[in-house]
Amino acid sequence: MLRYSLKKLLEMLLTLFIVITIVFFLVRMIPGDPARMIAGEQATLEDVENVREALGLNRPVGEQYIRYITGLLHGDLGTSMRTKRPVSEELAVRYPNTVKLTLVAITWSVLVGILLGVWSSRHRSKWQDYLGMTIAVSGISLPNFWIGFMLISLFAVKLHWLPATGAGSFKNLILPGLTLGTNIMAILARFTRSSMIEQLKEDYIRTGRSKGIGETPITLFAYNGIGQLLVTSVSFRDYSCIQSLILIFSLHFVVINFVVDILYAVLNPEIQLS
Repeated sequence: MLRYSLKKLLEMLLTLFIVITIVFFLVRMIPGDPARMIAGEQATLEDVENVREALGLNRPVGEQYIRYITGLLHGDLGTSMRTKRPVSEELAVRYPNTVKLTLVAITWSVLVGILLGVWSSRHRSKWQDYLGMTIAVSGISLPNFWIGFMLISLFAVKLHWLPATGAGSFKNLILPGLTLGTNIMAILARFTRSSMIEQLKEDYIRTGRSKGIGETPITLFAYNGIGQLLVTSVSFRDYSCIQSLILIFSLHFVVINFVVDILYAVLNPEIQLS
């Protein structure tokens, strides 16, 4: 088990290193000069060169890369070119907001998705089933940004029940949470319906019935999260922020996969042998 875990850990670290390297060089291929954007359109060439020197952008790319990797190894994510603040401080402000939004989106989408899937499976080929699957297919097919605009038009513009933008209170979480969770809800509803229909065909279900047992289971809202920060950073060519944010996203992805792999190995030791 220890050998398997170390192998997966090394794979995770290698993946992160590859992502960090690719992103570092790709962001420098984005059209536009961050030094010019910071100095302003009216700045002279000398002013732009001074900004470029202050940011270290006049150094060879290889040297910039080594300095960046060295900083990461010391826990330094760099400084935002846009705000002049450490990227870690920007993340400290926005990351909790993203966690709150994610929890709201996952909570409602899981509850509604499972309930909708069970409801549809219990009324297979009836109007309830058609209605439930129409909602599910719509949730998968309709673009999230369009759903967001519709929610804003109804609940913020027409009814004035909820704020259209901003962060800070639970009301600010409702519309973006609904928008973000729609696709998850739809996928869960369809998956739950399919699984329930298969289970309802099993022998133990038919036996229970015969015994008389009854049956009764990102930007649009100007929300101050790390997604909005990434969009703003790309627009401003803020290399440090872009690199750090994609590193954070990648870290979440590889850590979750690492944990899942380890749990698989714990639950099924044959995986380690294979």
